[in-house]
Amino acid sequence: MTPLSTGDPESIGGYTLLGRLGAGGMGVVYLGVSASGRQVAVKLVRGAYAEEEEFRTRFRQEIAAARRVSGAFTAPVVDADPDAERPWMATLYVPGLNLAEVVQKEGPLGLKGLRALGLGLTEALRDIHRVGLVHRDLKPGNVLMTEDGPRVIDFGISRAEDHQSLTTTGRMIGTPPFMSPEQMASPRDVTPASDVFSLGSLLVYAAVGAGPFDSDSPYITGYQVAFGVPDLAGVPDPLLGIVERCLDKDPAARPELTVVQRVLQELPETGSDDRPTVPGGRRAASPAAVTAVTAVTAPTRTTPAAATPTSATPAVPPPTTTAPEPPGSASRRRRLLLIALAAALAVTGLSVGLGLTLSEPEPDAPTPGPTTRTASLPAGWKPWQVALRYDVKGIPLDYNTPGCVTKDNALYCGGTGFTAARLDAATGRTLWREGTRPQGVRPIGVRDGLVYTYEEPDDSVRRLVALDTTTGERSWQHDISRSEPAVPYGAGLLTLSPDHSEFVAYGPSGKELWRAPSLDDYCTPSVLGDVPYVLCEQGTEPGQAPVELMTVAADSLTSLATLPQKSLALGAVEGRPLFLAPQTTKDVYEAGYERPYNALLSVDPETGKVTRVPFARALTGAATLVDGVVYFARSDGTVTAVSAADGRQLWQKVTDVENLSAPVVSAAYRRVYFANRFGRLLALDSRTGAEVWRTSALDDPGDKTENHPPQVLLVGDAIVATAGDTAFSRSPDGPK
Repeated sequence: MTPLSTGDPESIGGYTLLGRLGAGGMGVVYLGVSASGRQVAVKLVRGAYAEEEEFRTRFRQEIAAARRVSGAFTAPVVDADPDAERPWMATLYVPGLNLAEVVQKEGPLGLKGLRALGLGLTEALRDIHRVGLVHRDLKPGNVLMTEDGPRVIDFGISRAEDHQSLTTTGRMIGTPPFMSPEQMASPRDVTPASDVFSLGSLLVYAAVGAGPFDSDSPYITGYQVAFGVPDLAGVPDPLLGIVERCLDKDPAARPELTVVQRVLQELPETGSDDRPTVPGGRRAASPAAVTAVTAVTAPTRTTPAAATPTSATPAVPPPTTTAPEPPGSASRRRRLLLIALAAALAVTGLSVGLGLTLSEPEPDAPTPGPTTRTASLPAGWKPWQVALRYDVKGIPLDYNTPGCVTKDNALYCGGTGFTAARLDAATGRTLWREGTRPQGVRPIGVRDGLVYTYEEPDDSVRRLVALDTTTGERSWQHDISRSEPAVPYGAGLLTLSPDHSEFVAYGPSGKELWRAPSLDDYCTPSVLGDVPYVLCEQGTEPGQAPVELMTVAADSLTSLATLPQKSLALGAVEGRPLFLAPQTTKDVYEAGYERPYNALLSVDPETGKVTRVPFARALTGAATLVDGVVYFARSDGTVTAVSAADGRQLWQKVTDVENLSAPVVSAAYRRVYFANRFGRLLALDSRTGAEVWRTSALDDPGDKTENHPPQVLLVGDAIVATAGDTAFSRSPDGPK
């Protein structure tokens, strides 16, 4: 620890600062003490990041996720304020040297120490990965060596910084000797497997005092990480097999943490070693390991001799077999990665001579993808962006759910200062605008030449209003419940009466079709597969009792099936209503909490029989059913696709694009599109989840990004999205 410098604050968030523990690109870390005497490590964000709202939002999400990392081998978050003038986070202070300091002072660890270190790190990483984080900077300086085991620090902090820098400035985050190949090549695409690679490098460092890819040149180090054979000379034989697997260049071939943990548990706690010992009983680094730090002068390394298996070596499961790459793909990936390394190292200020020649591309097999086609776009279409804002007088009633609906290549939107407007889908030009109260509300739907929306002339009345799609003029209106939605179904719209005593169905002309009695319990209209239903729960508040799925028709409200408490309606597949079953029904009042779901519930519409379709593991995130696939979009940008038929996971993609909208799927392009609250668009391959393209954030999405959820839809093949109170349209071919 060093003394506070001139300009350092004396206290942060009520914690008195005692000194500096360290500093990095994102901020400064101080040792602080609370009024009760508890010591904490306070991380204060630098001013440049504090001025960027997108960073604040991401930092806020990371704090929420990091609060859920609770394990014996991590330093927990105890306090934070992402909304302060300069955001900060406080974690429990863990006294002790870090791994780099221990190795430098006492020499490499013995086999017993390596076993304890590895087991602690695997458990810490499992805790971190379990809540959707990837550490990305697992290095000796981020591992504190305490009496009761190692502690991993700075989880989530490096990721929050990484989100901002990688998506806006291209800077590379991480420490090259301990980064994974994919982290250097495509930082947005790293998965938990990246941390497994870093774990392998860290274990080598702890065993011999040098990393497997060390070099005097950071560029050569980066090259070795990407293409070189790791230098494992001096690594104890019992550890070699699992370390080699951790350091596989292919993320899919690396072992799961449970496998690493099992192998480490089987390690002997003692072992022979002919290297000399240093004071403190630690083993000295081998000459080969020391040489590896200083003697690398070319982007090649000697493959270490294969270790001879012994009875003390635990069995390591064979690596995953992967299909051969298309001709030329390896060389193409190598050239791209070299370019990425050069650019990334350059912007981090590591000025080095390349000493390498990048050859011209060789002929390659075409990249798999959808057949080239001409996009079906509205006549005269070109990219556009418009503000869904209109200045009006009076006190606004804002639903905070703006967005658009589309029908027959027409676009109808809600926004700030108006209730509904028709936009030209080709240019974004406003053709008509109607209403002022409520505002910030997406139209209910559009059919038969009418667009349906709400009206609240005062605080006692809410109406369902039908507007002519051509002129915006009012065709009809009816008073409805002030709390429950109106939902369109095949023959009309289902509503709840103002006094909640009856369900009322209206036809396209506004004529009442039928009425059905409601219950004294909490009930709300719903549409599953274009069929009207009612969802009821005992009591007056949702989520506190089992869900009763009820059929509704003229003078009839009949129970069809009883579903678990907090079941979530998704829609219908082949006419069968589909729900998500929660893994837990407890009420959690915590920012960033995402309820886990562990099964699908399919209901027979004739008999009411409920069929449970379990998932292989519980899934979290906002769920959307589209064309027989359930997409889970987590707040951290992880997207998981699951078959609605059998619950099988089709793919999962960690995108790092947070706050994703519900998806829209293009069958023609075989893509799944998302938008986020800052106006980024993301296109994934609907078959594999592979990222096809993404766009940058909008320069100015307005001042409603915090409260207004994003949305994306298709008008023909044209992508239309909303972010904040801004609507915009882009080509399905992605950024040019």
